[in-house]
Amino acid sequence: MLETYNASIMIAEGTDFHKHKLWKFMYEWKRSEQQMITKTFQNLRLSALGMGAMRLPVVDGNDAQIDEAEAARMVSYAMEHGINYYDTAWGYHDGNSETAMGKILAAYPRDSYFLATKFPGYDLSNMDKVEEIFEKQLEKCGVEYFDFYLFHNVCEMNVDAYLDEKYGILDYLLKQKENGRIRHLGFSAHGSREVMERFLDSYGSYMEFCQIQLNYLDWDFQDAKGKVELLNSRHIPIWVMEPLRGGKLAFLPEEQEEKLSKLRGEKTPAWAFRFLQTVPGVTVVLSGMSDFEQMKENISTFEEDKPLDEKEWEVLLGIAGEMVKKIALPCTGCHYCVSHCPKQLDIPALLELYNEHSFTGGGFIAPMALMAVPEDKHPDACIGCRSCEAVCPQQIKISEAMADFASRLQG
Repeated sequence: MLETYNASIMIAEGTDFHKHKLWKFMYEWKRSEQQMITKTFQNLRLSALGMGAMRLPVVDGNDAQIDEAEAARMVSYAMEHGINYYDTAWGYHDGNSETAMGKILAAYPRDSYFLATKFPGYDLSNMDKVEEIFEKQLEKCGVEYFDFYLFHNVCEMNVDAYLDEKYGILDYLLKQKENGRIRHLGFSAHGSREVMERFLDSYGSYMEFCQIQLNYLDWDFQDAKGKVELLNSRHIPIWVMEPLRGGKLAFLPEEQEEKLSKLRGEKTPAWAFRFLQTVPGVTVVLSGMSDFEQMKENISTFEEDKPLDEKEWEVLLGIAGEMVKKIALPCTGCHYCVSHCPKQLDIPALLELYNEHSFTGGGFIAPMALMAVPEDKHPDACIGCRSCEAVCPQQIKISEAMADFASRLQG
């Protein structure tokens, strides 16, 4: 391990050490010791745990300045312990993730790992730049092809543009696949099940996999269950992002941790991964591991496939429900309020986004979804007349929620 670590540091410092044939010998020798669970995808064997490159270690808290030496050390350990899937993207770390990962992975034989990146359609100004961006991504990563390439973040805001033939995005990517520069094509999604279904109705025959936000908290909270059912019905393998909900599921209140410890002796983060090992259709779980100890613990978890039993499943979802209930407003989507709103706001949809924004403490999902909503239907359009509250069976203080939501979005 010391030798591979030293080699990784030399890569980060810009030497040509990775070209030495000794590397391949050392890598294959270490690789034989691995115990990582693998999953079959077509004719490939993928590590069940993949390394996400959105939260790499950084210097002095500056997200744009990746600590390449430490990242290289982590990749070295990951490779030695069987992780062969690495996921990056155009916008990660202020555009520097692809470059850093390309430099680090150049230390390894190209056929020893799978590299994934994405077309950044989350920014609508990129829609007419697919060729320019794709060529630049190959250059940044220092590779001749991508093993996996995704439409990034299919959602309410961009699905129309993604499906608009004038941009030629699908045609271009299919051409790159035909030419061997993309081996497998898929998409990631933060949008609703309905948006995913619309995308799949048009492009589904070309999609080989889908990456969604999936964890036990979002199983009901963001209808991850419905999205899993949709993908399973289409026979599309599932890649998982945010398995720990941005770290929120890495630690639980003492009372909840005691509930879990009585069922089996697992650390709290492991429960999130065991949940995913229980969900049908899951192939790769991506974890944005930002420190070495976190990586070691996650790899240790993935040395065993230990899905939950029925009781453990119910207890874990019960804990998720308790977590959401403490913050989320109890809207049931009855829509009584809508017919009484003089501004005709889609109040249940806005409350759903408000709950997400409140629980996450901000984030991009709610603002992104609102980009697809006319401005006169945003939460700040509420005039505080309280007509909706007069008919709300849950007695939710809707006007206060709309005002708070508007304030959070502005702040």
